[in-house]
Amino acid sequence: MDLMSIKNPKFLKNLSNDELEQLSADIRHFLIQQLSKTGGHIGPNLGVVELTIALHKEFDSPKDKIIWDVGHQSYVHKILTGRAEQFDTLRQYKGLSGFPKRAESEHDVWETGHSSTSLSAAMGMVIARDLKRTNEYIIPVIGDGALTGGMALEALNHIGHEQKDIIVVLNDNEMSIAPNVGALHNILGRLRTAGKYHWVKDELEYLLKKIPAVGGKLAQTAERVKDSLKYFFVSGMFFEELGFTYLGPVDGHNFNDLFENLRYAKKTKGPVLLHVITKKGKGYLPAESDKVGTWHGTGPYKIETGDFVKPKNTAPSWSGLVSETVRKIAREDKRIVAITPAMPVGSKLEGFREEFPDRMFDVGIAEQHAVTLAAGLAQAKMKPFLAIYSTFLQRGYDQIVHDVCRQNLNVFFGIDRAGLVGADGETHHGVFDIAFLRHVPNIVLMMPKDENEGQHMVYTALKYDDGPIAVRYPRGNGLGVPLDKQLKEIPIGTWEVLKDGSDVCILTFGTTIGMALEAANELEDRDLSVRVVNARFIKPLDEQMLHGIFSENIPVLTIEEAVLQGGFGSAVLEFASQHNYEHAKIKRMGIPDTFVEHGSVTKLLKEVQLTKEAAIDSILTLTPVKEKGMNYG
Repeated sequence: MDLMSIKNPKFLKNLSNDELEQLSADIRHFLIQQLSKTGGHIGPNLGVVELTIALHKEFDSPKDKIIWDVGHQSYVHKILTGRAEQFDTLRQYKGLSGFPKRAESEHDVWETGHSSTSLSAAMGMVIARDLKRTNEYIIPVIGDGALTGGMALEALNHIGHEQKDIIVVLNDNEMSIAPNVGALHNILGRLRTAGKYHWVKDELEYLLKKIPAVGGKLAQTAERVKDSLKYFFVSGMFFEELGFTYLGPVDGHNFNDLFENLRYAKKTKGPVLLHVITKKGKGYLPAESDKVGTWHGTGPYKIETGDFVKPKNTAPSWSGLVSETVRKIAREDKRIVAITPAMPVGSKLEGFREEFPDRMFDVGIAEQHAVTLAAGLAQAKMKPFLAIYSTFLQRGYDQIVHDVCRQNLNVFFGIDRAGLVGADGETHHGVFDIAFLRHVPNIVLMMPKDENEGQHMVYTALKYDDGPIAVRYPRGNGLGVPLDKQLKEIPIGTWEVLKDGSDVCILTFGTTIGMALEAANELEDRDLSVRVVNARFIKPLDEQMLHGIFSENIPVLTIEEAVLQGGFGSAVLEFASQHNYEHAKIKRMGIPDTFVEHGSVTKLLKEVQLTKEAAIDSILTLTPVKEKGMNYG
């Protein structure tokens, strides 16, 4: 079938199951071809082809609301709703988003990037539907990994209590990004092997009603027999106890099975949970064979071999550098424990887990629990290292404030993917952590200029005993600088001058240091002396150096790859105000008050004006040309 000709899902209504099978094959071929060029979340999408087709055939989107939890599995949905022709631009600047996007299509009714939100959103839509007395179906599709998120469990509890009509589709592929963990995963494992339950229960109920009650005893025990059947067939019927009608498990690649159960779910009153078993990566052997999450989301790859197309780079990845430095120090310090919320591969903790299996804990998609677990370990005088993406640390904010910082517990946060991350876009950019951490008492926050300083910061964090401490580091690889063999502590709250100068001072850190040095060097060629400071401690500030800078009455430009409001530049402004440097000239560069969409980091930096040229322009406004007696043209 010509997928480019699809405008909306209505065409599915007239297709036979054989035609749907062919459509499934066409979609898989299309995805494998397209994603080999652009990269993307191939594993999750290959696994939901038949399920997505069945949902769109059985329901009437956009009237009926299909809500994709996380959004990693929404590509098939995008194809069926008329966006196949845009897949050449997938996850590229100004192109098709890799997640549901309301501005893209009326069929994208809920935007997702973080997991475990679909059930709460769906329940809100269900309540609104009932209050407005409309009759649409609400169908959240949530993965077994996302179901471990605390928010999803809170929503399940509420849905079961309210007993309103909703069809929850549990897409169970036994993995989130990495293999799932936890007791709920074990419950689902028992359900997968238990066989169908609801049909047997209904048939038993029918038969019991046909048999005359002898002396009333059979009538009295019939309901108990029926209810206890679920424990015979399915050990620990978790969802039924929560108030759901449980249907399944269903073969998520069998149209007959899918349609039969979806139609049964539509007739059932109250909340229904349809348990669908799918195979992540189905139809492409390298993705099907993946057991650790490598094919969850990828860059470009060679279709024939499954080899990834990677740029040549001998520098270590930032995630690998940090995790391997922790691992190295853990050989000497048995108090060190590593924690990850379902990201052992992304955070490069496989080596730590292999060497110290009893000191490595993957808690699943449960960021709040991960933070407070680390706090509990710290209270017991252990040295917890929590490796967590900046965007996911947002989800544990209350725990950072209430459980870690308020008690001044010695937790080491490895804040991965800090700054702009590129193709995953606005839900994944790590640009808010400085603003939401800087104002919390007791925490130390730092970011290295290169991987050599990065390894020393890790060492500093693990030697620090006075409370919570965090190291931010970006996505991708380091600069390829030589690494010192001997690790050393960096004095807390100290900055370093990378280039001296007397006319203007740039205060920056991390990924923007290179750009600042380029700007300074270019201005030096124009006889403007620019000092560049590696402000590696975002909190606490190097107050001694700041006093010196402001006492010299040197204009200051702060640069940060993070939001301006409440960020590092704001801290410098606050310092100047607090210490009555009334005539200080300070200009800030950073992420403006907007959500930055997806695209290459280079293009995004240009869009938000975090470039060498913008830095030069800002410096020239701080030190007017006429004061230098120069003409720059």
